[in-house]
Amino acid sequence: MRKIITKIIHPFLRVFVKYYFAKPRKYNYKNIRGIVNPNVFHPQFTISTKILLNYLDKENLKNKQLLELGCGTGIISTFSAHKGAKVLASDINQLALDNTELNAKKNNVEIEIINSNLFQEIPKKFFDYIIINPPYYPKTPQNDAEKAWYCGSEFEYFKDLFSTIYPYFNDTSKVIMILSEDCKIETIKEIASANKIELTQIFETKKWGEKNYLFQLKSI
Repeated sequence: MRKIITKIIHPFLRVFVKYYFAKPRKYNYKNIRGIVNPNVFHPQFTISTKILLNYLDKENLKNKQLLELGCGTGIISTFSAHKGAKVLASDINQLALDNTELNAKKNNVEIEIINSNLFQEIPKKFFDYIIINPPYYPKTPQNDAEKAWYCGSEFEYFKDLFSTIYPYFNDTSKVIMILSEDCKIETIKEIASANKIELTQIFETKKWGEKNYLFQLKSI
């Protein structure tokens, strides 16, 4: 039933989203005041960013090394830095990086920002936390903005992610990924397993008729 309803409202939702996000919009979380610029992944109408923020709100981030892989607006990075983490925020979309820098300055926190396709430009070191809100729809993205949504028709994003993540985490690291029931979770798990990585579910919630899950990544 949810899939049928989604098909009905999707064309109208696309028109609304295009209009609504044609100019900067506000996004706030607790004491963080953010701006979301056009052509940057907006957390307002998805629950994933809020779930990750709620998770990090319960963690002691003081002096922890935290990487947000695919930072988008930088709200998660900004919140983590406000909690005392030493944050590296990366994205392939320069507009997202500019948005992250804007929100860091707006909230008076320091964040290291780097343009990187996954780990390509990130210095090899262990992080205490790696936060991943991945694109998971199996379609080939046509531009950097679409890479926030589409992982490639053959799940190339996940193949690259799981094959290159090893130099960046160890047994004490918390590598957290959020996925929706709308994506092919079993396929993603199979790709992870092929790279000797296990996805363990640590949280589940349902909102607006959609289930979302937090997974922790561990080496097998």
